[in-house]
Amino acid sequence: MPKPVLHLISGKIASGKSTLAKSLAAEGSTVLLSEDHWLSRLYPEQIKSVTDYVRLARQIREVVGPLVVDTLKAGVTVVLDFPANTPHDRQWLRGLADSAGVSHCVHYIDVDDDTCRDRLHLRNQRGEHEFAATDAEFDLITSYFQAPHEDEGLQIEIHRH
Repeated sequence: MPKPVLHLISGKIASGKSTLAKSLAAEGSTVLLSEDHWLSRLYPEQIKSVTDYVRLARQIREVVGPLVVDTLKAGVTVVLDFPANTPHDRQWLRGLADSAGVSHCVHYIDVDDDTCRDRLHLRNQRGEHEFAATDAEFDLITSYFQAPHEDEGLQIEIHRH
């Protein structure tokens, strides 16, 4: 039986993180946990700003973290569709793998801002996502984005679409 792995996703809004997460989760004995899914169902209509998102996402992490560790320890691979977009985020996420004693892989989706913005507009028009970000929100959230770097002690796989 293969050893479980914690898959983490890093990329800007509308870069394809959720699509990649679903693809990774299609492999056997794998559980997909999506931050957007949890946020939209636990806190419907409560996320009106980036500040709201940060506060509520922190609450979810307090619940999901131990669940992820227990799932990995049970021998099941986990794909976390939670943004691994800053060194602080990645430190917390990698800590889950370390706590469970398993390896991790940060899947970095390297897509330029214009492509992401075009995809975001299309996604918003189609209503395909739990949250529809505005251009201003895209700019604000993207301003915090930092691509993963090997200096962080991470196993990184780069995807370019």
